[in-house]
Amino acid sequence: MTFKELNLKDGILSAIEELGYEQPMPVQEQVIPFMLTQSADLVALAQTGTGKTAAFGLPILNMIDVNRNQVQALVLAPTRELCIQISNDLKGYSKNLDGLRIVPVYGGEDIRVQLRQLDQAPQIIVATPGRLIDLIERGKIKLQNINFLVLDEADEMLNMGFKEDIEKILEQTPENRRTTLFSATMPAEIQRIARQYMHDYEEITVGSRNAGTENVEHIYYVSQARQRYLVLKRIVDLNPDIYGIVFCRTRQETKEVADKLMHDGYNADALHGDLSQAQRDTVMQKFRIRNIQLLVATDVAARGLDVSDLTHVINYNLPDDVEIYTHRSGRTGRANKTGVSVSIIHSKEKFKIKDIERMLKRKFEQQQIPNGLEVCKKQLFFMIERMQNVEVNEEQIAPYMSQIMKQMEGLPKEEIIKRFVSLEFNRFLDYYKNAVDLNIPEHSSRERDGRNDRSGEEGGKQRKKSGVRVRLKINLGSREGMNPKRILGIINDVTEDKSINIGDIEITNKFTFFDVFEDQQDKVIRAFEHAEDMEVAVAKGSKSANENREKPKRDYSGKDRNRSSAGNYKNEEKPWRSRDRKSSGNEKRKRW
Repeated sequence: MTFKELNLKDGILSAIEELGYEQPMPVQEQVIPFMLTQSADLVALAQTGTGKTAAFGLPILNMIDVNRNQVQALVLAPTRELCIQISNDLKGYSKNLDGLRIVPVYGGEDIRVQLRQLDQAPQIIVATPGRLIDLIERGKIKLQNINFLVLDEADEMLNMGFKEDIEKILEQTPENRRTTLFSATMPAEIQRIARQYMHDYEEITVGSRNAGTENVEHIYYVSQARQRYLVLKRIVDLNPDIYGIVFCRTRQETKEVADKLMHDGYNADALHGDLSQAQRDTVMQKFRIRNIQLLVATDVAARGLDVSDLTHVINYNLPDDVEIYTHRSGRTGRANKTGVSVSIIHSKEKFKIKDIERMLKRKFEQQQIPNGLEVCKKQLFFMIERMQNVEVNEEQIAPYMSQIMKQMEGLPKEEIIKRFVSLEFNRFLDYYKNAVDLNIPEHSSRERDGRNDRSGEEGGKQRKKSGVRVRLKINLGSREGMNPKRILGIINDVTEDKSINIGDIEITNKFTFFDVFEDQQDKVIRAFEHAEDMEVAVAKGSKSANENREKPKRDYSGKDRNRSSAGNYKNEEKPWRSRDRKSSGNEKRKRW
């Protein structure tokens, strides 16, 4: 099938032909004819990067009345970046349609600019939920007459807490609108919104429900938690042409990992919630043009990013939610290209891998952490390949060639090659010649895990006989999506001590209360003094466990306590790369 067979307007066909579009992608092949010929609402399940914008954009552009100066279509997107990208794509598809206006509205930009753009009503608005509600309340946008509503990356919007905003916006739209909902996964909340706000909707699924892209290879490495960063460096060194995102659990961990990578000479930067919009835009621009090879980010900061040709996604920590893993891995392997999703896990996290395998219906491959010899070999031949493919500028080097040839006189070809390789490679060889094996022997991990479990049980019993528990509270509750598993993960990340025995956990809207033994309370409180946006204190009226024996308590000790942050690596390998501390932070760092 070609786009010409889809009965699109000539102006649209000429524009997409200029953009190089020839044949529709699978999601476009199914969605475009449906939207052009049917009147029902639509739920389309497809991974990010499969051509969704054209799938809903082309038929909407085809049906817009350019002679009617009213808002006829609204596209909702979860993030500023995605909002801008969708708007730019739609403008590109419609550049040959006279009289069509498309306006993006989003947070992070002076609202006065957007107010001026809305002085003349556009036919299409692309918006983030928060800014759209602001403009509706100001009376600048009216949605009573829209014909088309698109919710793009709906699952992401729900994950980001936009549920109430979406419902508020939907209430402003007419009953007879056509609604199209795009989502990578189909969680229960998406199903509820579809049932409540859509009419006799059809479902189109490209691939399998809640499945990752078929073009992504899923592998994982098992290491000790304290050696995660060293494993990350090995992965990066084994893939010298890597272009990817490293996902971390917290903002603090993101900063630490990015700082370490930059300090060790890697071409990296961080993307997290503490950055201003201008800083965020600068980082993203550098990443898009590949001035940055590795973007270290939290899930929240990376939502809605659309960067093509990523080779790798690296899970520095596995996410708690399997659906988040789907979103992470879906950022590579786009547009029929291949990609790799790598996870660094502790031996006790293998059950998480199994959970993800079951959901994605994909087998993950455990690989051995590469040793120094493997890394050196890969880097050496990558360097040789670069030399073979380098573009020689005869004109620029010609004035120097006679002197160079004179200096090389007497050196046989083999000797020149040896010296060239040594000049470029000695530092790398020196760094890795005594590199330790980061793999955990399978039998050792089993013995160690078993020993830890036994000692944990025995220790727990001893403490329960004589220990006094104290109730602490942390300023995180159900409104931040807390559950016992996430609270345990946060405590483990911040304290970096899995021996801390967590007792009863009680979650309210604003706070979470949890019990620790009295001799461990100061350690927990001190650890959180340096954690951003998190505070731990003794709860008022705290009672010991001995005073509450009539209330049975669930013991969370030792469960899911294997996470670690990026800091405190006492035995870390010394970086090998040369560091030019005089160069500015904005310059591209050289790897050799």
